[in-house]
Amino acid sequence: MKSISNKLASLLLTAGAWMGTAAHAVQDLPGGPAVNQLNLHPPVTKIAEEQHFLHWMMLIICTVIFVAVFAVMFYSIWKHRKSRGAKSANFHESVTVEVVWTVIPFIIVILMALPATKVLVAQKDTTNADLTIKATGYQWKWGYDYITGEGEGLAFISTLDSSHRAMSDSGNVSEAPANYLLKVDNPMVVPVGKKIRIITTANDVIHAFMVPAFGIKQDAIPGFVRDTWFRAEKVGDYYGQCAELCGKEHAYMPIHVKVLSAEDYSQWVADQKKKAASKLDDPAKVWALDDMLKRGEKVYAANCAACHQANGKGAGAIKPLDGSAIVLDADHAKQIQVLLKGVNNGAMPAWTQLSDTDIAAVVTYTKNNWSNKTGQLVQPAEIVAQRGK
Repeated sequence: MKSISNKLASLLLTAGAWMGTAAHAVQDLPGGPAVNQLNLHPPVTKIAEEQHFLHWMMLIICTVIFVAVFAVMFYSIWKHRKSRGAKSANFHESVTVEVVWTVIPFIIVILMALPATKVLVAQKDTTNADLTIKATGYQWKWGYDYITGEGEGLAFISTLDSSHRAMSDSGNVSEAPANYLLKVDNPMVVPVGKKIRIITTANDVIHAFMVPAFGIKQDAIPGFVRDTWFRAEKVGDYYGQCAELCGKEHAYMPIHVKVLSAEDYSQWVADQKKKAASKLDDPAKVWALDDMLKRGEKVYAANCAACHQANGKGAGAIKPLDGSAIVLDADHAKQIQVLLKGVNNGAMPAWTQLSDTDIAAVVTYTKNNWSNKTGQLVQPAEIVAQRGK
């Protein structure tokens, strides 16, 4: 009895420890994962609804076949066992049996294939889209470019919220919100009821754009362009993640799609265009060191700190910036080329998507932060000159 009590206590302690580590997952995230979720995500597109139907249809058909086949098999074994005096029959092939067990599975496969093919063809029909957005995978964030439709010309980078990353690094997730590791600084915004075409590609390694509530998953491959589409039927926030193992920061590459009403979307587009216009920088502008450092700090936190760390020390194969010879070098071109072209076969990705001013700002920041007190100032004009080299 004492042994049983000890084992029970051990099990309770193990369960308590497991519950403690999962304590932050105390509520569902609308449009995202749910606590103890067993089924697929609630669908908000017709395609996702069809996928749900196919899932359950296939499951039921396969279950019925499984139960029927094994029921007949076990009945035959039990009913005709040797202990009851059963003797095996001695016969050869039966044309009737051969026809039956060929025709019936063929019919079942056709009945399963027809609706599946219909949905598969519909998934690939990206024609007549109201809005086209290019989703580019980076290590480790998403870039969104609005190619056609309302909002054409808008472009931004979507990065995991820095507070969530800091929470993950600390290991203390007891106070983590429901959208832990899914919150981003710039979500993709689309209008409800409109056909949205997503063009996927990647800047470095293979990624995958997946939003379960929409029923979409499309690989993003460097040098290739692929596409998928969705039409959200409900306003709300919907979440996904990169579904391809793309490197050490794979878990920190979320997707957040915000679906707005037509009126709210138009207002969002207008606001974004105003912000974009206000952020346009003259590459010929000469910046003061203090202003460049303030801007560089923000650029570094959003794009560089995930790998090189906030203290610039790097980690593992990631080289430190604090005390780096290239960073300290008075020849700015070397460091600028690293940012523009990347190094080590993409381990350090190219950052050409950043503006000339942002690159100049982050280079200046690294040259003057931590122990790197060089006093060097990099101007946007230097980035312009280096882009074509």
